Amino acid sequence: MMQPANPGAKLVQPVHTFDTAGLADYLKKEIGDPARDFAVEQFQGGQSNPTYRVTTAEHCYVLRRKPDGVLLPSAHAVDREYRVMSALAATGVPVPKTYALCEDAAVIGTAFYLMEYVDGRILWDPTLPGMTPADRKAYYDELNRVLATLHSVDYQAIGLADFGKPGQYIARQIARWSKQYKSGTADPIPAMDRLIEWLPQHIPLSDETTIVHGDFRIDNVIFHSREPRILAVLDWELATLGHPLSDFAYQMMAWRLAPGEFRGLKGFDLAALGIPTEAEQVSAYCRRTGRGEIPHWEFFLIFNMFRIAAILHGVLSRALQGNAASQNAIENGSRAQLVANVAWNVAQAIT
Repeated sequence: MMQPANPGAKLVQPVHTFDTAGLADYLKKEIGDPARDFAVEQFQGGQSNPTYRVTTAEHCYVLRRKPDGVLLPSAHAVDREYRVMSALAATGVPVPKTYALCEDAAVIGTAFYLMEYVDGRILWDPTLPGMTPADRKAYYDELNRVLATLHSVDYQAIGLADFGKPGQYIARQIARWSKQYKSGTADPIPAMDRLIEWLPQHIPLSDETTIVHGDFRIDNVIFHSREPRILAVLDWELATLGHPLSDFAYQMMAWRLAPGEFRGLKGFDLAALGIPTEAEQVSAYCRRTGRGEIPHWEFFLIFNMFRIAAILHGVLSRALQGNAASQNAIENGSRAQLVANVAWNVAQAIT
C-alpha cells in the first residue's frame, strides 16, 4: 500500500540504519501487521530524532527513534512525543494517530515509536513560493489558529497534569538551555554567554501554564494537499507544560530573522507576498486567546532566539561527533552564532 511522499519531505536511503528485521518482528507481534512487502526509507530533516517511512502491504507508518551515540540529558524524548500526541487525539489539535511506543532498545537498537503516515504537504520555505497572496494569508492564519487551539486545551482534562511543572517555565528553560549549551562540544559563542547573564534578570513577573509545543513552525506541520488546513502537527519532542507566550514567540521569531539565520522572513516584502505582519499575527493570536496586548513581547522573542541558538549549538556538537540526524547538520548548527547575535542586539536595544 505505497503512498506518495509528503512533497517537501524528501525520502532518502537510510543514513542512520537500525535493525529492520527487529522492527518487522515487532510489527507482527505487537501491532498485528504481517509486514509483507516491508520497506524502510529515511526522511531528510529531523535534526534531533531520525525519522523513517515504514511501508508494508497493509499499512504505511512513520517511525521516530532516538539517535545512536552519547546523548545530552533529557534530549530526544520520543516517549514524551508519543504521550502528548496520544493525549491530544481527542482534542481539536490535529495530530497523527499513534500506534505503539517501544522503549526496549534491544528491539531495533534505540527507543522508538510508530505513528500514522499523514499524506499532505510539508512547506519548508516560509515565503510559500508559488502561492497567491490570499493563499499565503490563509496558510499563516491556519498556523495561528492551530497554535491558539493548542494553548486553549485543558491539559489536566486530557491526562497531562504531570507532563511538566506548572509555573516558572521561563526560568527553568533558561537554566536548562544554559546547561545544554555549556555541555556542548562546539566552540563557545560570546553572545550566548552574555544572554545567559541577561535573561534571568529580565523575566516577566506574570506567569501562565498551558501545553506548549516547543518547536511550532511552518515546516513542522502537514497541510492538506490542496487546502490551507493543517492535518497534523509534528515534532513534539520539546512539548511540555509551559508559558504559551513563549511558544507563540518561538513561531514569531521568523519575522525577526533572515533566511540565512534561521528560516526567517526578515527582509521580504510581506505586504506584496500577502503574509501577515508580526503585529497582525500577534493581534490574531490575542483575539483567539482572549488577550489584550502582550507585555514584554521583546523578552519572549529574545528568550526564544537564545533557546534556538542553544539547540543549534547542540546540533553542531552532535554533527562534529558524527551523531546528528541530518546530512546538513553542520551548516544548520553553525547558525547558532548568527541567531545568538541577533538576540543580544535586541536585548541591548531594550535595556
